[in-house]
Amino acid sequence: MTTRTDIRISLPSKGRMAEEAMAFLADCGLEVKLLNPRQYAARIPALPELTVLFQRPSDIVTSVGDGSVDLGVTGMDIVAERGAVHSGAVDCAAAAADHGVLIIHDALRFGQCRLALAVPEDWDGVETVADLARFARTLPHPLRVATKFPRLTGEFLTEAGIPFVLIDAEGTLEVAPAIGYADAIADLVSSGQTLRDNRLRPLADGAILKSQAVLIANRSALRERREVLTIAGELLESIEAHLRAVDHVAIYANVRGGSPEEIAGQLFAQETLGGLQGPTISRVVARDGSPNWYAVHIVVRRAEIFQAVAELRAIGGSGVVVTPVTYIFEEEPARYRAMMDAVRGAARDGVQS
Repeated sequence: MTTRTDIRISLPSKGRMAEEAMAFLADCGLEVKLLNPRQYAARIPALPELTVLFQRPSDIVTSVGDGSVDLGVTGMDIVAERGAVHSGAVDCAAAAADHGVLIIHDALRFGQCRLALAVPEDWDGVETVADLARFARTLPHPLRVATKFPRLTGEFLTEAGIPFVLIDAEGTLEVAPAIGYADAIADLVSSGQTLRDNRLRPLADGAILKSQAVLIANRSALRERREVLTIAGELLESIEAHLRAVDHVAIYANVRGGSPEEIAGQLFAQETLGGLQGPTISRVVARDGSPNWYAVHIVVRRAEIFQAVAELRAIGGSGVVVTPVTYIFEEEPARYRAMMDAVRGAARDGVQS
C-alpha cells in the first residue's frame, strides 16, 4: 500500500463526461475549483482534504486499481471491461474486484450510453442476435467484429453461439465494415447518429452493456485508511441526497380541519400525500381570524405533482405551492451500508488469508 498521505479523486479530463461530471458534482454541493486552468489538479472546497486530478476515463480505472488514486468517476463500460464487476450486476457495491477496484455508486445518472453490436444496414434479415448467429454461419470465415471492448464483446458473442474473431481497433470503429477489415462492430452508442451516418444499425437485442458514470474506490485504501473511508462516505451522502431530491418536490398547502390528526387522516387516505415519513401540519394564524386553518407540508415524487395537487384540492386544500428539493438525507444511505459491508468483508478475507 502507498505511503502517501493525501486523498485523491480522479475525474474525466475532457469531453462530454468531463463536463457532466463537473456539473453533477456542483449540483451535489461539491463544486470543483481549478487551481490553475493549465494544471490537471483542482480542489473541492466542501471537501478540502480531497485533491482532484483529471485523467482519461480508462486511466482512472488503472490509477484507482493500482492505488495511486483513491477514488474516481468513470464509465461503467470501462470498469466492466477491466473485470471489476460482472455485466448487469445489480449490487455492484458489494462485488469484489481482483485488481482492487470497488464500485461504490453504480448509477450517477450521467454519461449514459450502451455497448451495442451494430451491422451494415444492407444486411437484410439480420435484426436480432439470433439472426446474426444464423448469418455468421453462412460466411466463409468467422464473423469479424471490430471493438475496443474485447472482453465484454467476446463473452457476449460466445454466449450467443456466434463464431467470431475480434479485430482490435484504436481509431473510429464505424468505418471498419465499409473499409472491409471487419464485418460488424461493437461500440458505445448514445443517440445512434454516428452509426446512421456510416450506414450501420444496432441489433434490436444487441446491447452488450448499459453504461453510465459510476463512482469507484480502491478497496485497500478504504480498508486501510480511515480518512479515505470517511471521504468516500461523505461523497456518497452528498450524491445520494441530491439524486433522491431530484426525483421529489416539496408541496405546501392550507387545509381546513378540526385538528392536525384529522387532516393527517385525510392525507393518508389519498394515494400520493403520505410524505416521506408523514406530513408536517401546523396551525395557521389567519389574517381574518378564521379558525381551523392548518398549513400542510409534504414531499412527493416529482412525477406525481399534478395528482398530488388534485388530491389536495379534493380535501379542501388551497394556496398550493410547489418548490424543488435540493437534498434529501436518509438516516443511512443503502449504498453507504453496502460499501461498509464490502470493506468489512475484505478485512475478514485479509485476516483469513
